[in-house]
Amino acid sequence: MKRPNQIPYLVYADEKGQIFDFPGLRMAGRSGNLFHPIQPTDLIPLPEGSELFVLPDRLPVGWDSEKDEMVVLDSIPGQRGKVRAVAAFIAPAHTQLAMAAFQREKKDLPPLPLFAYTAVGWYGNSFWVPAFRSDLDIRQDARHFDLTAIRKNTTSRMKEAPHNRLIQHLGRCSLTYGCPAAKNLFLNRYEAPLPTSPACNARCLGCISLQPPNGPPATQERIRFVPTPEEIAGIAIPHLKQAPRAIVSFGQGCEGEPLLQAETIKSSIQLMRKATSRGTINLNTNASRPRAVELLREAGLNSMRISLNSIREHYYHAYYRPVDYTQKDVIASCKAMKEAGGFVSLNYFIFPGLTDEVQELERLEEVIAETGLDFIQLRNHNIDPDWYLNEIHYSYSGHRLGIKTMIKMLKKRFPHLGFGYFNPYLEKAE
Repeated sequence: MKRPNQIPYLVYADEKGQIFDFPGLRMAGRSGNLFHPIQPTDLIPLPEGSELFVLPDRLPVGWDSEKDEMVVLDSIPGQRGKVRAVAAFIAPAHTQLAMAAFQREKKDLPPLPLFAYTAVGWYGNSFWVPAFRSDLDIRQDARHFDLTAIRKNTTSRMKEAPHNRLIQHLGRCSLTYGCPAAKNLFLNRYEAPLPTSPACNARCLGCISLQPPNGPPATQERIRFVPTPEEIAGIAIPHLKQAPRAIVSFGQGCEGEPLLQAETIKSSIQLMRKATSRGTINLNTNASRPRAVELLREAGLNSMRISLNSIREHYYHAYYRPVDYTQKDVIASCKAMKEAGGFVSLNYFIFPGLTDEVQELERLEEVIAETGLDFIQLRNHNIDPDWYLNEIHYSYSGHRLGIKTMIKMLKKRFPHLGFGYFNPYLEKAE
């Protein structure tokens, strides 16, 4: 589809949730606390598998191109009823370049649910978003999920293993929550989840499995038990032996911090590697315990993905609110894994306006040079932007580069550094 040569129109929703375009204004985006016009060169058609969200008690903000100013749309001429902002939740493997521009109707509002809110506009009978495809891997593309096969395979596996609590838990993840990783497990392909830990040593603002009463709603239920090494291996070994581009991953959205169960994970990895040398064993983690990382690497862990909202320590601590560690432990874990010959990715929460600040880039370059980081996953930050910036006490540092420019500069400085969206399959896992 040909990219528009002008900025698409603003879209809004009425009280019934019906979505319309408003030709009187162009779409606007948001970076940090700044509203700005969207450059047509940043636009792609709304990817298949994306969703549109109507934002309660939020008014859309658009750009008046004739006056060159931002305008809050609070009503539609000649029409009654409230107007609501609209945002896109873009499909996996796509990274946003600008968030949705909206204004809260009042200050005292509960935070939005934990999704990424990308700007969206309308032009030429299509929705357009400022984003790019950040990973060509099709493992979570909507068109490749056969829902009939998923239901059949999930129910069959659950019946075959009634006493394996982990397979029962993942069956609910597949059928109730629609978890793409759980679906791929039951389709016998790609990356399979291995949640292990009901506990955590961080209190992340954006935790999707545990929230306080005044926080945003948790999007899924956290695992309530620690599976045995045998229960874990009972899922992992068949997957590693049979699945194409097989990966098994500890550390999922439906659990706390897997390093708190390091001994259990160690024993399960030993069972896996006793049965097969095939596939990649990965750990998604906050990397809070360097010694536990060393222990798991010795057992056969191939790769580790560290989640990070910001490499700047004050923003990191304000978001993760760690209980018994600091960001220095995170960097130490990265070094420990690399020194032991492992592969390390950064699960980098992309938040336009904060992620692409010059101070952020400079500190990130220092850490990459210090640790030898291998890969950066460009994941959209699933969080209410107003709530997030307020909670971390955000202050604009002076200059933004734009997400694409930031990536270009990192590629130039570190030619070895890979970029994507998913945990990479390591063909020569060691």
